[in-house]
Amino acid sequence: MGKKKVTPVRVPTKHQAAKWQRQNRIRRIIITASIVFLVSIISYVIYEYYVAQIKPFNEKVITVNDVSFDMKYYVNMLDAQTRNLEPNSTYSYTYAVAQYIEDAELMKQGAKELNVTVSEKEIQEIVVEQNFPNDEVYRDIARTLLLSENLSEYFDSQLQGKMLQANMQVMLVESEQVANAVLGRVSSGGNFTELVRQFSYDNVTKKYDGNLGWLPEELIPQTIAETFNLTPDEISQPIYDNSTSKDIGYWLIKVNEEDPENGINVSAMLLGSEQEALEIKSELDKASDFSELAKSYSQHSSKYKGGELGWLKEEEKATNNFSDAFNEVAFQLSTGQVSEPVKDETVQTKGGYWIVKVWDKQQRELDTDARAVVKNKHFSEWLQLQRENSTIENKLDSTRMAWAANEVIKRR
Repeated sequence: MGKKKVTPVRVPTKHQAAKWQRQNRIRRIIITASIVFLVSIISYVIYEYYVAQIKPFNEKVITVNDVSFDMKYYVNMLDAQTRNLEPNSTYSYTYAVAQYIEDAELMKQGAKELNVTVSEKEIQEIVVEQNFPNDEVYRDIARTLLLSENLSEYFDSQLQGKMLQANMQVMLVESEQVANAVLGRVSSGGNFTELVRQFSYDNVTKKYDGNLGWLPEELIPQTIAETFNLTPDEISQPIYDNSTSKDIGYWLIKVNEEDPENGINVSAMLLGSEQEALEIKSELDKASDFSELAKSYSQHSSKYKGGELGWLKEEEKATNNFSDAFNEVAFQLSTGQVSEPVKDETVQTKGGYWIVKVWDKQQRELDTDARAVVKNKHFSEWLQLQRENSTIENKLDSTRMAWAANEVIKRR
């Protein structure tokens, strides 16, 4: 047999070995850099996803004492509370839902001090009965519903069997002058109920001839609270109320200009009583500026323009948004003329005088409606006290609320 030919091993020179080592090192560097770059890209994507999708939901947005609620909870509660509404309506409920979360937690914490509780079994029954999803926010909604009922029963149980109550009748008249005239007629034997029908312009009480029925002191409106101290058959002096609305007003109308095509250019002011209207008219008769007086005294929205109403056409008066009483006078005025006060019972103005009569006072049980109002009043006052005595932090500004609403709408 012949000898096997052996290929000699080629030994690299020092120069070649050094070159290969450099190339391998560069290759490793490139591979390492590529890996680092890819890791960086992936980390950046994950971070951006975290910042955009996860972090906002984990942010604590409401804290009531030592209990916190994150954005995820708020979004879920907003979703639950608006699930039967049009999606775009969600924006208008953002603030109310935040308040709901606060109030629900305040009730939960405060109820413990009153030994008012709700069991998990009761919560589960409501969840099943209402066909709620069995998750945290819906169980909390069920808990709040049950707590509200139980707290309401608690405050009802705390009411006295009998309370001192007054049987009252009221009227709201337009001015002090009218009030004094009414009192004069009452003192002369006038029938109080008939006078209510004739002179009262309160749209709530007039339909009941001014009768408030039997009320305990705490349900007497604050404006007339002092009248609870009246004795039976006693009538109060006029009590001014600048916040109440009444179904009457008086116009002073001025025609600035007439044009065959455009009609009449009109300015007007709406005043709260005939007495006030006559006083302003007297000022105008002394050459006072109509525009300035309108800005100061008118209760119509045109006051900010000095009472300017623009052009009105007689043939369009059926659709010009002013009453027959207004139009009947306006289109009879001459240029530059200011009308006498025009009574208008189709408008509302602020301010008036209450006259109150107490027919009787007795210790008696509350009727069903009054009892419900007193109970709810005590409940509301208790909840307000809970709020005042608690530490509440709410980070839900308009931007966060809008973001939450958008998240809810995406689910629809």
